[in-house]
Amino acid sequence: MSHDGLIRKGFGLRREVAPELERDYASALVRRAREHGNELVLDGLTVRLAEEFGFCYGVERAVDYAYETRRKFPDRRCVITGEIIHNPRVNARLRELGFEFLDGTLGSTITVDDLGPEDVVLLPAFGVTTELLERLRRAGCVLVDTTCGSVLAVWKNVERYARDGFTCLIHGKWQHEETRATASRALIYPEGRYLIVLDLEEAEFVARYIEHGGDRDAFARRFADAVSPGFDPDRHLERIGMANQTTMLSSESMQIAGRIGRAMVARWGREEAARRFRSFDTICSATQDRQDAVLAMMRTPPDVMLVIGGFNSSNTGHLAEICAGHCPTWHVEGAEDLLALDRIRHKPVDAREPVMHRGPWLPDTAREIGLTAGASTPDREIGRVIARLLELRGIDPPA
Repeated sequence: MSHDGLIRKGFGLRREVAPELERDYASALVRRAREHGNELVLDGLTVRLAEEFGFCYGVERAVDYAYETRRKFPDRRCVITGEIIHNPRVNARLRELGFEFLDGTLGSTITVDDLGPEDVVLLPAFGVTTELLERLRRAGCVLVDTTCGSVLAVWKNVERYARDGFTCLIHGKWQHEETRATASRALIYPEGRYLIVLDLEEAEFVARYIEHGGDRDAFARRFADAVSPGFDPDRHLERIGMANQTTMLSSESMQIAGRIGRAMVARWGREEAARRFRSFDTICSATQDRQDAVLAMMRTPPDVMLVIGGFNSSNTGHLAEICAGHCPTWHVEGAEDLLALDRIRHKPVDAREPVMHRGPWLPDTAREIGLTAGASTPDREIGRVIARLLELRGIDPPA
């Protein structure tokens, strides 16, 4: 147990739970593809996988700790604050293992007020807000922390900004669990402030306000859900420290940091801006690796691209966004979404909800299908998608 009372190193039961993890998340098809240069060639069809895809270290660790926790405390109530990762099948499996979810996921009804010292609570890979963490501590629960190391690194920067009186400008989705947890770290200090921007368009709005001032009421309306209490753009944009949700599009995060940096120079001059603006690259390495892998893949794009991962997974959505600029791309959660050669359930880039596409999406002329998967997608799900593709094409899977 760490000095802050959080269990962060598991329970030493990895060997005991390994057979369960293998059964629930591994895939012989994906293993075969990896052994053959990330390709499967069968009856004239090539299924090509990106060089990096699927579960990252942080996700593997979170899922491993969940299984270890269940094994360590078989007779206690085990609870997760919300989805452990953005993958519906992984969360459903944890529900089958007896986990409850504080946010109501999969029909859970337990609340923070129901918890006590006998309960074991898992903090997900995204982390939790400081407010929720304090409530759990007051309840006296056993707290198992699976927060990703990349997220913890962002928090350190945010807390440093807040301590030094800088507003933390976060590139992220204000409603995302990780971003809410990150923003809460800015409020640890009395002068801490945060502002969350979703994209380049919102960053441009902020940059122009820095350069020229503007309508305070319009600013408040635009960022109503995305600023700290009492945020005053005329005062709180004078010193800025950049951060981001670790699963955002890396190139966009860099562009946003560059644009805000130029606005600070325009407002204050280069020498003074150097004292008023801070920026660190806080995209996690796994997110970057998966984005780099699909960018490399798109140099010779496949006929059709499938991106596998939760529809609410930020990093998966950005992989689909990259691919969609190069070839027909379908973001699916799993094999069940591939209903027929002329029907597929998918989430279009920039759409809020999945839709049903009716019409040919896997034409007979397609000879190469590309595959990648978000960091929350297990090999088992990727393998099921490959098997379904082969089935649709009338191809027997390899023995």
